[in-house]
Amino acid sequence: MERITALIDVGNALLTEHLGPFGPLIAVGFLGFLMIALSLPIFLRRNRDPLDKLREQARQGSAYEAGKSIDGKKGALRSDGKHDKLAKYSTFLEPQNADEFSAVKLKLVQAGYRGKNAVRSYYFIQFALGIGLLLIGILVAIVQVATGDPSTQKLAITILLPGFIGYYIPKYWVTKRKQKREEDITNGFPDSLDMMLVCVEAGQSLDQSILRVAKEIKTGFPSLAEEYEIVSNEMKAGKDRNTVLRDMGTRAGVGDVNSFVTVLIQSASFGTSIAEALRVYAGEMRDKRVMRAEEKANTLPTKMTLATMMLTVPPLLIILIGPSIFEIYTTFSGGG
Repeated sequence: MERITALIDVGNALLTEHLGPFGPLIAVGFLGFLMIALSLPIFLRRNRDPLDKLREQARQGSAYEAGKSIDGKKGALRSDGKHDKLAKYSTFLEPQNADEFSAVKLKLVQAGYRGKNAVRSYYFIQFALGIGLLLIGILVAIVQVATGDPSTQKLAITILLPGFIGYYIPKYWVTKRKQKREEDITNGFPDSLDMMLVCVEAGQSLDQSILRVAKEIKTGFPSLAEEYEIVSNEMKAGKDRNTVLRDMGTRAGVGDVNSFVTVLIQSASFGTSIAEALRVYAGEMRDKRVMRAEEKANTLPTKMTLATMMLTVPPLLIILIGPSIFEIYTTFSGGG
């Protein structure tokens, strides 16, 4: 027992000598984090259900038969679940609450991430960045303790702040992407309605008009063109038009698109002319775009007031008052 106590005292002395007064605390924290990191894969690993294995074998067998090529050779179809290395951690990475999962998935779809495993990848990136930057913070704190004598508050900020930033970087990125995509859809929507009106009045159906507009605006407004292409493909696949249009409004997340979807559904329900509805709504969207531009122009003087005052008032004061102050200074200094 005395030997163990002596070893502990020697270890504390070495840690205090090399890492400062908080050396033992840093060592204990690092060992605890290391134990958690080593035991985490064991807790995340789960045994596969035998029924899941049978279902997977059945799916692979059907895909193998369906993948026969024209020349008689057999080929397996691509399976996302087979190559997804995060599938076994889905219970840890994905929210188990259906409402929370749907909200995150909708946000990712509105930001342009439509992958099947987008939610799982999103939470994995959050977890990986948070842990990675937290480790970097711990290393920086160890270096600070070894080279100086930082305070406890500074060490806590150095360790926790990188992890906090790493955890919230994906959320910030998705939010900015969502806002940028909504802005692109809002800017290109009036022009797309005008082109759609021209196509409908030229004798094309609504499905053909949507596909044509998607091809025309793909260069300038790729986000809106992608939405139109999805609508066209789903209509070709036989999905109900009203459901497809409502899904488009949900994916876009823009009030103008939702209103447009409502107009088309009501026009089809009451049997009114789609061309007339497009003409009226396209005119409203053009007027609304002009109003948005005027609103931004009206707020510009208010935004420039502070910058104008900071850049013009100090030089003006120097020009007007500077000579008088210099003359007074030279007079009193000469008289003294």
